[in-house]
Amino acid sequence: MVSQFLAYDYPVLGAFWTIMWIFLWVMWFILLFRIVVDIFRDDGLGGWAKAGWLIFVLILPFLGVLVYVIARGKGMGTREIKHVREQRADLDAYIRETAGTRSPADELDRLSRLRASGDISPEEYERAKAKVLG
Repeated sequence: MVSQFLAYDYPVLGAFWTIMWIFLWVMWFILLFRIVVDIFRDDGLGGWAKAGWLIFVLILPFLGVLVYVIARGKGMGTREIKHVREQRADLDAYIRETAGTRSPADELDRLSRLRASGDISPEEYERAKAKVLG
C-alpha cells in the first residue's frame, strides 16, 4: 500500500533539486578528471611538481581543484588547444599518408626521377605528366 503513494511523497521541487545535485556531481567529476589529465599533460611541470599537484588534488579534492584552477587555469586552456592542434596535425598527416594524395609538384618530381633512372620511357613520362597537369 505504501508504494502506491510514493510519487506523492516526492514533490516536483525535490525532483528538481535531486537532478541538479546529480548534474553538479557529474560536472565535478568531469572537472576533476580534466585537471588530473592536465597535470600529466603539462610538460612544464617536473615529476615532483606533478606528484605534488596530484596528491593535493586527490587528498583535498575541493580545495585542490579550486587552487589548481586559480593558479594554473589559464594554462589549461592553452595546453588543451596545443593538444588538439597536435592531434589534428597527426590526423591530417595520417590521412595524407594513407590516402596517398600528393601535390602535382611532388608527383612531377617523382616522375622525373623515374624517367632519369630509366624506369619509365620518355613517352610514358609525357603521358603521366599530361595526366598530372590535366
